Amino acid sequence: MIRLSIIGSGNVAQHLIKAFTKSEAVEIVQVFSRKKEVLVSLINEDKITTNLTELKPVDLYIIAVSDNAIGEVSQQLSFQNQLVVHTSGAAPLDTLDSKNKRGVFYPLQSFSKNKAVDFSVIPMCLEAENSTDFDLLEKTAKTISNAVFAIDSEQRKALHVAAVFVNNFTNHLYQIGQEICDEHRVPFEVLKPLIQETAEKINTLNPIDAQTGPAKRNDSNTIEAHLAFLTNENQKNIYNILTQSIQNNGKKL
Repeated sequence: MIRLSIIGSGNVAQHLIKAFTKSEAVEIVQVFSRKKEVLVSLINEDKITTNLTELKPVDLYIIAVSDNAIGEVSQQLSFQNQLVVHTSGAAPLDTLDSKNKRGVFYPLQSFSKNKAVDFSVIPMCLEAENSTDFDLLEKTAKTISNAVFAIDSEQRKALHVAAVFVNNFTNHLYQIGQEICDEHRVPFEVLKPLIQETAEKINTLNPIDAQTGPAKRNDSNTIEAHLAFLTNENQKNIYNILTQSIQNNGKKL
């Protein structure tokens, strides 16, 4: 049985609590939260502490807080030489205080508070300073996920940037699409099958091979018509930038 504690109460922490609670190979000993009421629906109240100095000895401490708080929280831990990891995609391993053994336990997924996720398919990106600690992280990750990877800090930085493009930026484009639909009284639901098909294509095609549309075809008449139709300057700028990016794809610039 792997005994661990989770430090944090945000989206990532809450999803980890739910996932580990279902695992028969893991025991959540404690969870740190500044406000107990945030977590009482997820875990027994007697396992919630509001004081970092009350954390009990366990095999693994998972810090699941905002990136800019990782260093400060790790410095506030009262113990030493224990395995402490963070869950950030962007923060390097050495963001953690060196008084403890350090690692990264990064679930590569977008978490929303009220949206359930299937942890078994979520890639778990792991990093540790030595093989023994990595083995423990790997064993822990495999209790909740079937997709576990050794990813160092530089690789994780690349993954996080790539994830912003394919997730955050793409979702923003969905928002723009919905705004255009709403403005012209078209149900956004009409676009959902197209969104689904586009996402599913990359299961069988390389993204460069799946690319379609007027920019790919160099259809200048359609592009000009679209730009003339758009009245929002921000939308026009984004349309232009993405069109140029698609048209320049593969060219030596």
